Amino acid sequence: MSVWDSIVGQKPTVELLSRIVESPAEIAQSWLICGPPGSGRSNLARAFAAALECPNHGCGECKTCRQVLAGSHPDVSVLATNKVTIGIAEVRDLVEKSEQMPGTAPWRIIIIEDFDRMMERTTNVLLKDIEEPAEHTIWLLCAPSAQDVLPTIRSRTRMVNLAVPGDQAVARFLETETGADRHIAARAARLAEGHIGIAKLYATNERVMTDRDTLVVGVLNLGRASDAVLLADQLIGDAKAQAEEETNRDVKREQAEFRRINGLDPEERIPTKIRGAYNAIGKKDDVRRRATRRSRDVLDRALNSIASIYRDVTVLQNNAEDAVGLVNKENRTAIADLASRLSREAAVWRLDQVNLARRRLMGNGNPLLVFEALFCSLIA
Repeated sequence: MSVWDSIVGQKPTVELLSRIVESPAEIAQSWLICGPPGSGRSNLARAFAAALECPNHGCGECKTCRQVLAGSHPDVSVLATNKVTIGIAEVRDLVEKSEQMPGTAPWRIIIIEDFDRMMERTTNVLLKDIEEPAEHTIWLLCAPSAQDVLPTIRSRTRMVNLAVPGDQAVARFLETETGADRHIAARAARLAEGHIGIAKLYATNERVMTDRDTLVVGVLNLGRASDAVLLADQLIGDAKAQAEEETNRDVKREQAEFRRINGLDPEERIPTKIRGAYNAIGKKDDVRRRATRRSRDVLDRALNSIASIYRDVTVLQNNAEDAVGLVNKENRTAIADLASRLSREAAVWRLDQVNLARRRLMGNGNPLLVFEALFCSLIA
């Protein structure tokens, strides 16, 4: 099993990076991996790092590959954040680490996920190291698109652009990775619209799928302002509950991993000397911050689901169903009825309203008010 096996729908890019790994003499030391949310850019960066460090160019079976993919290899550092922006102190730590020689592998590799969350003054800390990396250091920066990164960074990196994975490729991945039934995998892939992480969530979490179905039906049945207010309140409540559930699950998994690393049984008392580090995993302020961030992710996912309704409307209005298909096949009758009642301009205007709601959320608008306003604007 190769480290590339988990990369979905990116065959040309995988072939390119595989060739580079096998002949690394002239390898670029600063990379910018771009792809839309859910395309797997972070997974690709980890696979690339594992292949570069592996003596067998990414066999997927050796200790090196397993450590890199698990995030525990001493020469591969990954900076990911649940915050809105990446802090300057975190970046300075990485710069310091990048100047150290690798301990056990050929390269010191630094992966920065969500590089687009880095403020300009923070990015400036990296400029020199990106342009002239230490001899044995490779930087892998991940962002949604080149436009989300400052030109000064773009000009100093080799760029890789990822495609949106097709539904069939995502469905096959879900069947293999999660053991999902073929029909569930196919539906999850279709509703996720190429986002691998969301597809996996739909395939494995019945509550998330049910909440999406409820939202789509609610939007299609909007008739009065009171409907909009009730639907917004339900959505915010569902988002909060989903976020808290996912965050608590993450905390439990991290606590279990902490125990495993320190050789402790599940119920064994935490020794005093490491109790502080253990308690920090479930610190209330951190858990609340992570839940808030997760809640915003759920709401962003809801906006994608709402947009898919009006995408389907425009598909039917333009007689393009045979060519591109519908996302919300289960709701075709209601969507066809809506398509007959809206003009093409009205459908596009509603997509613009979804984008406006997204911008308001990104600007820290009150989520409940943002969705009340959005749902009111969608009433046909």
